[in-house]
Amino acid sequence: MSGAGCLNSAAYTMTGLRPNGHQVSDKRHHFQMPLHYPRYRKADYETMPEWKLDCLLTEYGLPVTGDVTHKRSFAMGTFLWPSQKE
Repeated sequence: MSGAGCLNSAAYTMTGLRPNGHQVSDKRHHFQMPLHYPRYRKADYETMPEWKLDCLLTEYGLPVTGDVTHKRSFAMGTFLWPSQKE
């Protein structure tokens, strides 16, 4: 009987899972996909301040590197449909 208990706790430890009711939340590494797709137009991205681009990219778990021109281009390429890019 004790062997089965060790096996279960070892399985939880190895996979990082915890028994029900013992979840640990680590906010530093927590990512939750937003429910909605951003509804900005091309003109919005072209005038969006860098801090807002950073927030948008971070919210979707995307890299926030490069200068503001690179971030704008990346955001437009990621979030605009082909018909909106023209």
